[in-house]
Amino acid sequence: MQSVQSPIIPVVAELIRANPGAISLGQGVVHYGPPPEAIQQIETCLRDPENHKYKLVWGIPELREAVARKLKTDNNITLGDDRELFVTAGGNMAFVNAIMAITDPGDEVIFNTPYYFNHEMAVNIASVRSVCVATDENHQLQPDAIAAAITDRTRAVVTISPNNPTGAVYSEESLRQVNAICADAGVYHIHDEAYEYFVYDGATHFSPGSAESSAGHTISLFSLSKSYGFASWRIGYMVAPADLSASIKKIQDTILICPPVISQFAAVGALQAGNAYCRQKLGDIAEVRQIVLDELETLGDLVTVPPADGAFYFLLRIDTGIDPMRLVERLISEHKVAVIPGGTFGIEEGCYLRVAYGALEKNTAAEGIGRLARGLRAILT
Repeated sequence: MQSVQSPIIPVVAELIRANPGAISLGQGVVHYGPPPEAIQQIETCLRDPENHKYKLVWGIPELREAVARKLKTDNNITLGDDRELFVTAGGNMAFVNAIMAITDPGDEVIFNTPYYFNHEMAVNIASVRSVCVATDENHQLQPDAIAAAITDRTRAVVTISPNNPTGAVYSEESLRQVNAICADAGVYHIHDEAYEYFVYDGATHFSPGSAESSAGHTISLFSLSKSYGFASWRIGYMVAPADLSASIKKIQDTILICPPVISQFAAVGALQAGNAYCRQKLGDIAEVRQIVLDELETLGDLVTVPPADGAFYFLLRIDTGIDPMRLVERLISEHKVAVIPGGTFGIEEGCYLRVAYGALEKNTAAEGIGRLARGLRAILT
């Protein structure tokens, strides 16, 4: 545990608390809460005293049925004898389940950098080696480099699309290629789809678990935290090859017993509302995204903004030799705006900052990104 990086969000949160009035462009959450249908289902849960007891480790039947319908209509993933569905306490738990089920200490998992820091932390906690493969200058996958990094100790390749922290959306072609590489090498393809509905400017989301012959080696991870404003309710789910079911049941029963039942009922209501709920909110987030882009453009050559057609992040490349964490500290203390340093995402060279814009209403976003632009201009020029 001494070698596992400290989670950056609480670190930055402490800096924000020490500087009252700071606007956070740090944590990746949305500004809205769950749909009314989710709240209504809580009453259904509370009416039955049996719901105060432990439930099935893999999720209540009502939610599993709702998720199965959603997977078929939204992701073109059909459940069957060859793969199993597990409801989890958020997407992070789904990832931990997968890593513990498929690895032994000393095995390897391939990440595409920049990576999501909690994924890398989970792998290190499991005493598994993180192998990093760089994405290209636009943060897109490089399948040939991924294939070259596979060894006899590799157990999985991890992809996230739409991506955290870059906002990149991977093409169907590249995801199919990585999925095929994994099949040929006999390793798992773990794909995180927490931001599946957050795409802009004509970008499209693709689930590699829908590819033919993918069921036996593809682990698909999903979350309600972003799309349904469910962050604190801790509900996600995973689709995994059926031969991993016994292991995943052991892991989840030990850590959790069952996902919070009241949250599962709320999730049933959220899925009744369906993806239309998220999509009606997407217009507001897209407007905030444009505000951020317009303000960043005023910085000229001080900042490079690679294409980011998904999620609600921009990973900025800053033209400076200042240490990224030191730059974050100065932005918070001197300019009352918080972002996340790139080092926590596995970027070892250069100065990068992740800007998250999903949590802010338009007025707050305009003020926050304005502070960031003014702060960078003051510090760097």
